[in-house]
Amino acid sequence: MYEKIKKEISQEYYQQYFPNEGQRFVAWYLRNIHLRDMTEARFDLTDGQDDKQIDAIVVDDDNNTIYVIQGKFIGQGSVDAEPLREVLSSWVQLKDIVRLQDNCNERLKKKLSEVALAIEDDYDIVFELITTGSLTDSAQNDLAAFQANLAEADDFPASIHVLNEDELKVRYDMALEKENPTIRHSIKLEHEKFMTMDIGGTKVIVAAIPLKDCIRFPGIKDGTLFQKNVRQSLGLNNRVNKGIKSTIFKNSQDFFFYHNGITAICNKIQIGEDGICEMRGVSIVNGCQSLNTILSCSEKVKTLENAYIMFRFYEIPQRDRADKISISTNSQSAVKPRDLRSNDRRVLTLKKIYEQKYPRGYLVTKRGEEAPADRDKNLVVDLSDLGKHMISWHSQRPNIAYSETKIFDKYFEQLFKRDYGPEKIYALSYWNSEVRKRWVKENPLSLNESLLAMKAYAPHHHLYAISLCFCVANNIPEGVPSPIVTFNKASETDMVSQIVDMAGSCLNSALEAAANEPLPANRVFSPQNWIKTKSCLAGIRAATRQYFNMLPALPGGKDLKEKLQASLTMDTSDFEARWAAD
Repeated sequence: MYEKIKKEISQEYYQQYFPNEGQRFVAWYLRNIHLRDMTEARFDLTDGQDDKQIDAIVVDDDNNTIYVIQGKFIGQGSVDAEPLREVLSSWVQLKDIVRLQDNCNERLKKKLSEVALAIEDDYDIVFELITTGSLTDSAQNDLAAFQANLAEADDFPASIHVLNEDELKVRYDMALEKENPTIRHSIKLEHEKFMTMDIGGTKVIVAAIPLKDCIRFPGIKDGTLFQKNVRQSLGLNNRVNKGIKSTIFKNSQDFFFYHNGITAICNKIQIGEDGICEMRGVSIVNGCQSLNTILSCSEKVKTLENAYIMFRFYEIPQRDRADKISISTNSQSAVKPRDLRSNDRRVLTLKKIYEQKYPRGYLVTKRGEEAPADRDKNLVVDLSDLGKHMISWHSQRPNIAYSETKIFDKYFEQLFKRDYGPEKIYALSYWNSEVRKRWVKENPLSLNESLLAMKAYAPHHHLYAISLCFCVANNIPEGVPSPIVTFNKASETDMVSQIVDMAGSCLNSALEAAANEPLPANRVFSPQNWIKTKSCLAGIRAATRQYFNMLPALPGGKDLKEKLQASLTMDTSDFEARWAAD
C-alpha cells in the first residue's frame, strides 16, 4: 500500500497543490477514502505553520460527523507515541474553539467556523491518525489509554482511530465499491458457542462472538455495514452507548449477558468444517450503535479474552423482508420519526401520485433503494433530495438544506403536510439537474473555488437563486414562484440554461461581496460558515437585484433583458407564501 500511495501522489495534482509528501499523503487519503473531490481536498487540508497538530478537517454532513485528521507518511517503519499525543493535544484544544481560532493559521480558522456550527448540531467527532507504518508497543498502550480517556469524557465526547497500512487498504477497497457496496466477511465460530437451524425456510445461525472479533467487521465507521439499518450511529454520548462503554471497561466478562445482541442479514451464509463462517452481502440491521461504540474502544477490546456478544445471522436476500426486520429489531434505542419517514402516509401518497402521473418515473423513499431498471432515470427522484429542494425553494432556506435530520424531523410537518402536485416534484428535480450540470470539475460558470469546495450544500443556494430570479423580475419581495410555472415559462422560451447560468453568477457575486466586507480583528471570512447562515440569503437576493439593474448597461444586455423578461414574467397568482421553516 505504501508503494501504491507513493506512486499515486507523484501525479500532477498532488505535486502542483501540495508542497511536501506529508500533505500529499493526507490529500490522497481525503480523495480516496473520504471521497472528496480535488477542490474539497485542498480546502479541507489545514497542515502548515500553526496548524495545532491538525492536518485536515472533514465535516461530513451526510453522516453528521466531524473528522479531524493527522497524517504520518513515514514509509513502513514504526510510529511512536508522539503522533498520538499530537492528536490528544488537538482534542484538548478543540474544547475551546474561540481560543484555538485566535492562534491558528488562516486555513484552520476557516474550517473551525464550520466545525463550530457542526458541533452545535450535535455532530460526532472522530480523530483519525493515518500512517503507513505500525505503532510501537508503547504507542499501542498509549492508544488504549487515550481511547479510555475519550470514552469517559462526557464534556466533549469523541473517538480516536489509528489507520495503519492494513486498515488503509481495507478502507481503500471499500471506497472503490462505495456506490454499490457488497460486503464479504468471514469469522471463526468457536466450538460449542454457536448453533445452526432452519426456521420457516430461513437459515439461521446464533453464535457467541468474541468482542475483539467485532472490530474486524469492515464498513463500521463509514456506515456501509449498516446499509439496511433504519439509521446510522447516534453518537457516543447517549445513555445506551455510555452504558456499553462502561461495561467494556468495568464488566467485560458480563457483556454477553447485559447486551441484547446483534442482528446481521446476509445474502448467503456458509459454514465450513473448520468452523469458518463465510458471509456474502452482510449488513447489520440491529447493532449499529453497539459496533460503533465497541470500535471507539478498540484498543481495550483487543485485550479482552473472555468478553462475548451474541450474534444472530439470517440468510435473507429479499430486500422488503430485510427492511421489516430492520425496523422490528431496533428497540434498544428508540427509533426516531425521521428513521421511519419512508413509511409515513404522506410520503406514500406522494410516491403514489408521482408514479401515477409519470408511469416511467419513480420516487425512491428508502435509503439504499434502487429504482427498477425499466424506469427513466430522468424521472427518478430521491425523497431526501425532494426534501432539500422543497426547503430551498418553498421555505427559501437553502442554508439548512444540507441537514437531513432537520428536514425529516424538525421541519417534516411543514414540508410534507400539503398535497403537493407531482408536476411540482418533477419541476424541482429538473431545475436541480440543470444546476448540478454546472457543479462539475470543468467549472463552466467559473465559480469561486470556495463554492466548489462546498458541493454538499452550495448547489441548494443555486436552486434558491433560480427562484429569486423570478421574484426579482416580477417585483415580488416575499412570495415564492410555482416550480412548474417557472419550468414551463423557461422551457417554452428556451431560456433554461440562461436562467440557471444567471442564478449561478448571482450566487458567486454574493459570496465575493461577503468576502470583501470588513471583519473584526483576528477574524477571517469563512465561506463554509457564511453559506450556512441566513446572512447569505439576503446577499444572494441583493446580487440578483443588482444583476437585473446592471443588465441594460452590458453589451447586448437590452436584448437579453427583453428575452429574460418574456421568460420570467408571471402572474401574481403564480406566487404563494413562503413555507415556514424557522
